[in-house]
Amino acid sequence: MIALLKQRDFRLAWFGGLISLTGDWVLFIALPLYVYELTGSTLATSGIFLARLVPAIALGSIAGAFVDRWDRKRTLVIANLLQMVVVLPLLTVDSAAMVPVVFGVAFVQSVLGRFTGPAENALLPRLVTNDQLLTANALNALNNNLARLIGPALGGVVMAWAGLRASVLLDALSYGAAALLIGAISVSARAERSDAPEEEARSIWREWRDGLRLIRRRRAVATLISLESIGFLGEGVMSVMFVVWVSEVIGGGAQELGWLMSGQAVGGIAGGIVLAAVSHRLSPIRLYGFAGMIFGLLDLCLFNYPRVIEGVWLGVVIIGIAGLPVVAYDTGITTLLQHTVEDLYRGRVFGVMGTLGASLQLVGTLLAGLLGGLLGPLTLLNIQGGSYVLVGVLALVLLPRTMAGEEQAPAVRESAGAMGEETSS
Repeated sequence: MIALLKQRDFRLAWFGGLISLTGDWVLFIALPLYVYELTGSTLATSGIFLARLVPAIALGSIAGAFVDRWDRKRTLVIANLLQMVVVLPLLTVDSAAMVPVVFGVAFVQSVLGRFTGPAENALLPRLVTNDQLLTANALNALNNNLARLIGPALGGVVMAWAGLRASVLLDALSYGAAALLIGAISVSARAERSDAPEEEARSIWREWRDGLRLIRRRRAVATLISLESIGFLGEGVMSVMFVVWVSEVIGGGAQELGWLMSGQAVGGIAGGIVLAAVSHRLSPIRLYGFAGMIFGLLDLCLFNYPRVIEGVWLGVVIIGIAGLPVVAYDTGITTLLQHTVEDLYRGRVFGVMGTLGASLQLVGTLLAGLLGGLLGPLTLLNIQGGSYVLVGVLALVLLPRTMAGEEQAPAVRESAGAMGEETSS
């Protein structure tokens, strides 16, 4: 783990991501609070989240095709610089009449985010060797959880003491710092493409369709995306029902919800550290499968413990422990996709994952709203927890066969083959 952070290019990308994500969380906490203070409207506040969701559904897939055409490092630098400029109009928002500016900023930020996500995941295999990829993804998961723990706390303090303008400036500075760090990476980050003129002349739509065809053609990729779809749908249900569960089942409020969310972030940090330290011994397939099963079982324990024991603290402990399988699950799926998909197509595949994730989470949110009153939060959350157990079992049964049975990405064929043999043993 430490050896990987000593590698210059990976270290620059890692710290750039940490700084940028922390700034995002600062503004993510401050902005909805500020809009609600100005308008007193929950509808206006929810408009921020809708403005972020629409580009994720509409543009994520096609954005991945552009990422595969462009230099991934340059894409990240330009996107961060644009983000730095885009947030500045928020400095002018001082009344309810100016709230549409917030929606516009949130929309454009989300558009830019459709490019940065696939670019980051496609760039990572260029920064580390194949046998370091699992550890690198674990460190990125640690990065995400550190930002999730630091950013909201910092955002709350900055908002309380200095107001929205200070939060905006802090977020803008974080984008500028990230652009400088990522710009200093020395590795070539352009996708491996043929020099044939006909390939360069292909339309972006044809390349996008090529990416979809690859997903359909590759059984391993199609299986991974199908398994993730189950999790995405469950996360949409969870986003609504978890708040209801805190209120109705454990009798808590905002304070208890905050404790549970903090426990999850702390558990994620611990999980990232542990996984980064031992990941060189692990098979990504087993990691993904067993992590899904364990996470699902811990979710079931979390949702049902109030039937036996009152109070929130056992829940904080359980959700903290669940941080390790959550990190392992996310690390496993990301690494498997990076191993299985050629460099030329990685942006498109991760773009499709982004669009699919946003779409299914929206469907899950709507289902939770429609079925929550009929079935109750506990039933829906138990279905969500059980779905992760199902994903884990299916991963352990299906993936060794599908990944061993077809040709893997040329750059990682040897590594992926060894992985499949280890998993089958």
